[in-house]
Amino acid sequence: MKLSQVLTGVVLREALAPALADLEVTGLEYDSRRVEKGFVFFAFAGSRVDGRQFAQDAVARGALAVASELPKPAEFSGALGAWIQVEHGRRALAIAARNFYHHPDERVLFTGITGTNGKTTTAYLIETLLRAAGKITGLLGTIEYRLADEARPSPNTTPESLDVMRFVSELEARGGTHLITEVSSHALALGRVHGFRFHTAVFTNLTRDHLDFHGTMEEYGAAKRRLFVPPGQPGPRWAVLNADDPVSKTMEPEDSGSRTIWYGLTDKAGLRAENIVSGFTGLAFDVTWKGFIGEESGRRVKVESPLLGRVNVSNILAALGAGLSYGLDLEAMAGSVAACRAVPGRFEPVDLGQSFLVAVDYAHTDDALRNAIQTARSLSKGKVITLFGCGGDRDRAKRPLMGMAAAELSDFVVLTSDNPRSEDPLSIMNDAMVGLRRFDTRHVAEPDRGKAIQVAIQEAQPGDVVLLAGKGHETYQVLKDRTVHFDDRETAREVLRSFGYRSQKPE
Repeated sequence: MKLSQVLTGVVLREALAPALADLEVTGLEYDSRRVEKGFVFFAFAGSRVDGRQFAQDAVARGALAVASELPKPAEFSGALGAWIQVEHGRRALAIAARNFYHHPDERVLFTGITGTNGKTTTAYLIETLLRAAGKITGLLGTIEYRLADEARPSPNTTPESLDVMRFVSELEARGGTHLITEVSSHALALGRVHGFRFHTAVFTNLTRDHLDFHGTMEEYGAAKRRLFVPPGQPGPRWAVLNADDPVSKTMEPEDSGSRTIWYGLTDKAGLRAENIVSGFTGLAFDVTWKGFIGEESGRRVKVESPLLGRVNVSNILAALGAGLSYGLDLEAMAGSVAACRAVPGRFEPVDLGQSFLVAVDYAHTDDALRNAIQTARSLSKGKVITLFGCGGDRDRAKRPLMGMAAAELSDFVVLTSDNPRSEDPLSIMNDAMVGLRRFDTRHVAEPDRGKAIQVAIQEAQPGDVVLLAGKGHETYQVLKDRTVHFDDRETAREVLRSFGYRSQKPE
């Protein structure tokens, strides 16, 4: 493909010279170590590293040009290769990648899910519904990437645009029809999905998170809105919006070609849950659907799910809404929901036959922690015991808020460490303790997370719920000088075994 074709739609600071425009491009890269002959190297202006310092290495490896929003450095001479200055580096790469791979989003249908909480569970549910309908799917998310039946590691919730397009191109080659991707606010703000055509965009909710990156809730919300109202681009064909979250009104697409499905528990929702029953074994509720214009209205189906907690009612409704946008049958989808078992690290039970529930959850914001504890409260026949910590090198202002949420809603709190990174774990815990001490809730502080889990489980009596919050599916602890293996689920099982519990089922 000629360079001019690859850069079609990219905003350039100056026009390409005819000889350059006519060159054949064999690949794109943003990592100079992977550059080969005929590639275009995209040098990003990073917060820690200036990608221009790798430009000469990229050219030495065969790059025919370097594209960057930054000006050419003095040491980069014309003899080394062409310098293409673009208006926005990551947006340029997104458009170029889409061109280079021949617009796969026009053939593979994209579903993007954004919001603070519930993205991962909703993604897994949508994948389950599509696969049950016979579709070949790909999934990009926080826990893992899945290409048809193949699981791959997930280095980022939403990968760089080039990696998305490579993934989708491979999915298409395997007969794939649908891509489900969690779309983080970082990805939207940075332009990683700029120009992509989404068939369906799902909004879950908006609560405090990532303010260390966005600065304000207004900027955080504005980043999410880009999925539904992309600047200068067509909106999604369908928007699936949470009628129970007032922020959803700001997410409604402005594109006349977009249609909206509202889901929730209130009368405002066209797709609504009623008669909810929540227990240790899962959920059961009725779903009513007002239908599309011209359809028979007032349809009602029964849904049963092994997922725990009322919060998952909203996630299930969001997934059903996405399925409706693809023309899937509501009754068939209701029957398929039960096939989505516990999502890793999302209120995931650890069961070795004990008389109390131990659940591991990824909750690492005050709102997510509050929701998880409320779920635990709804299931508990006794006490709610909450273990949590706060991440280092992240928004410090949410630490006392998390302490307040834990103390207000729990009967016993264990404050511990959670990925302290470069910070002193005790200093992080002291920040959380400010909020925790605003209530008289009984609590202990134990920086060793393994010992803390033992303290929490040791406290449990029959009918209690022990919530291990913060790490969820993660299998590591990030310390100042190293990253070590640590999995809340493994540790909980070890502690339960030390107390004599043994599962009768395969673990």
